[in-house]
Amino acid sequence: MATLLLIDSSVFPEDGSASRSVTAAFRKAWEEQHPDGTVIHRDLAADPLPHLDGVGASAGFSDPATHSPEQQAAFALRVTLAEELEQADAIVIGAPMYNFTIPSTLKAWLDQVIIMGRTAGEQPSAKGTPVTVVASRGGSYAPGTPREPFEYVQNYLEAVLNGGLGLEVDFIVPELTMAPNNPAMAELVPLYETSRDKAHEDAAAKAKALVERLAA
Repeated sequence: MATLLLIDSSVFPEDGSASRSVTAAFRKAWEEQHPDGTVIHRDLAADPLPHLDGVGASAGFSDPATHSPEQQAAFALRVTLAEELEQADAIVIGAPMYNFTIPSTLKAWLDQVIIMGRTAGEQPSAKGTPVTVVASRGGSYAPGTPREPFEYVQNYLEAVLNGGLGLEVDFIVPELTMAPNNPAMAELVPLYETSRDKAHEDAAAKAKALVERLAA
């Protein structure tokens, strides 16, 4: 049975979050195609992880046999997160843009799960696992737009997920999500609606395609 690792990081609930609504659509399609599968759900807003500190970081670069009790406790969390990553046959990550980059809770997950010599390094333990990133944003940072230089979500996550963890990265980008609530963006509402609908369609299609790929 295949396992899906679902990571949400939006601070808002599903009915107020563009990224959560799309990751939920992905999960729904996945479970419809694979009802006997497993879903590991990490809600980083409801249950935030501690930021990596010196104790946890040093534990990742030393022999576990030499760990102090504090290092053992800190490294146990990192091992749990690494195991979740390694168990996953597919991953979907909700990564809304906050102040031009990812939420700090998602950065905390990345810092904890990246363990040199295991999940990262010459032979990353989850190498090749497909990950779909739902990179929602209130405006547009697409190529050719005025705010293109401020796009630090896709660029960063492509580097760390692919370059660091060796994952196979794909993006779904619901944009202009502030348009319905910002009078200054009223003329962009139709573009927002098109982007929203496409994101949901893409999520369902990608989930179904991955289930079929894993079953082949």
